[in-house]
Amino acid sequence: DRGQISIIAATNRFDMLDRAILRPGRFDRLIEVPKPELAGREIIFEIHTRDMNVADDVDYAGLAETVENASGADIKATCTEAGMYAIRDDRTEVQMEDFESAWEKIQQSETPADTEVSKTFA
Repeated sequence: DRGQISIIAATNRFDMLDRAILRPGRFDRLIEVPKPELAGREIIFEIHTRDMNVADDVDYAGLAETVENASGADIKATCTEAGMYAIRDDRTEVQMEDFESAWEKIQQSETPADTEVSKTFA
């Protein structure tokens, strides 16, 4: 007797799963963790810029509004890329325009498959 066994699985690449694993009887539940709301996105920006030298003109609330459909991972990638823009420009401070440019770049990297996968749970 093995007793009660619970398996918890998580992925942010649902599109890479073998569809056989999703057949009835394999997992009792699929639970989607939704994308963060406005206040959550603002907090995520603050968390991922905590150790960055950010200019006074950076408006976290405005950024949170701009990235309306962003996941936490998208926001982290945006912050990292914004820092890279500042480094490439030989600046020690990340400016609002760096975040805006970074978000544009992150959006361009999203593929149609990413959008299709999100519809699976809609």
